[in-house]
Amino acid sequence: MALPTSIELQIVVPDRAIVKEQVDEVEIPGVDGYFGVLPGHTPLLAALSVGELWYRKGQEKTYLAIAYGFAEVLPDRVTILAQLAERAEEIDLERAERARARASGRLEGKSDLDYTRARIALMKSLTRLQVSSRIASGAGPRLKRVHREGA
Repeated sequence: MALPTSIELQIVVPDRAIVKEQVDEVEIPGVDGYFGVLPGHTPLLAALSVGELWYRKGQEKTYLAIAYGFAEVLPDRVTILAQLAERAEEIDLERAERARARASGRLEGKSDLDYTRARIALMKSLTRLQVSSRIASGAGPRLKRVHREGA
């Protein structure tokens, strides 16, 4: 049996499908660190962490902010079930910066602190800011930021 030449990537969050595309490569933030997937990868199931996911089609990379969930990897398909997944152009920069400032303040204040919750909020906001910065400056004007409640 011949190895597949591409991967069907599906990224789903509780309220919608984010991505369904044929891609050449994927890098995923797992709880044990980032891992790459190429066509023909050995099957595995991995838990996701907060981080930046990217996938490549030809020479073009697309970046997403991902938080928690699972990745199922098969030789010809990757399915991501995530609590949060946002494309760079969907990220509300002002909201992400406010969340970063709030989480940093909570961690510095240390008064009646839920440390784990504040750390996760900080990681999510920093990931959103990092992914948002990936929009190529030479690709024309930045796309309009979308504000979404509850993320």
